[in-house]
Amino acid sequence: MFLYNKPFHRKMKTISILHTGGTIASRVDKKGGVSPGYSEKEVLSLYPEIKSLAKIKSRLVANMFSENMNFSHYNLLAKEIQKEVNSKVDGIIITHGTDTLHYTSAALSFILESLPIPIILVGAQRSSDRGGSDASLNLISAINFINKTDFAGVAICMHSSMEDTHCSILPGLKTRKLHTSRRDAFKPVNSKPYALVYHDKGFDWIRKDHKKVDKKLKLSLKLFNPKIKVGILKSHNNMFSDEIKFYSKFDGLILEGTGMGHFPIEEIDKYTKENSKILAELKKLAAKIPVVMTSQCIFGRVNMNVYTPGRKLQEIGILGNLNDMTTETAFIKLSWLLSNYSKKEAKTLISENLRGEISDRTNVEFLDEE
Repeated sequence: MFLYNKPFHRKMKTISILHTGGTIASRVDKKGGVSPGYSEKEVLSLYPEIKSLAKIKSRLVANMFSENMNFSHYNLLAKEIQKEVNSKVDGIIITHGTDTLHYTSAALSFILESLPIPIILVGAQRSSDRGGSDASLNLISAINFINKTDFAGVAICMHSSMEDTHCSILPGLKTRKLHTSRRDAFKPVNSKPYALVYHDKGFDWIRKDHKKVDKKLKLSLKLFNPKIKVGILKSHNNMFSDEIKFYSKFDGLILEGTGMGHFPIEEIDKYTKENSKILAELKKLAAKIPVVMTSQCIFGRVNMNVYTPGRKLQEIGILGNLNDMTTETAFIKLSWLLSNYSKKEAKTLISENLRGEISDRTNVEFLDEE
């Protein structure tokens, strides 16, 4: 059942809060560790001020740390979102653990087609019962953003700095957790926040290319196939071809390459004979399944046209050239594509900008030169 906060002002927007657990719904247990422990009713009681901001509906969807989420949970969450959209709410907030919050924001960005309202994911780096918790400001900022803007789509709301002054509204497909514990751990990658929401001064748009609320749109879902197996393989020194062979029974593979998108594939002396075997295994694999290159670098774009190894990788069928997706977004996108399209179609669509996951160009602040 939903929890309704009364009395309501007629002009208040109706916002559903769907809880999935994580630090924002956790407290210190008897052993001194942090574990999910608050019910949806208790979470709301921690933030009594939100009752004056919106007509709040709240319920529990799951109660877990986010590393335990999988494709089935994304599907479950999407179906619950659809129920709320059909009930004519003005916006939805999802409380979520921070460790894989950006995976979920990416997954929902692909699943939810023709989304008419805002979906804002909110987490916390410090549990609500600890001093200096960031939970309250993150949640209140998300509510205020929904109340005061025409934004529609999937975004993340988290602290912009270590201070309790404002939060960033971050793009759901181009954001990454960059610190284990800082309250401002979430930053946009090759992009900018949509807006900054201030505790006492309203908000400022940073960019205005967002989709706008349109309740005439009919939300549809393209869900994940939980049986799809996509791996992530990180390039490193002293690699072996057996590492590539491991993924022979998978449906797809993300290669997190070095620099502009490289792997150790060149045999240059007697010590690098294994590299020829790596190249051969990659060629075999790319003939069977989509194999997509990303970069270990946080910022910038894959460009396999610059160096000879990158050209060789393209020749054997490695995909992803010129994309600037994070590894996490590429993983989610390929998994979603393979859930809804043929392998041939997925190989084409992986390099097309479907939801804003690939920038048309890299902003000048991220590169010395384009």
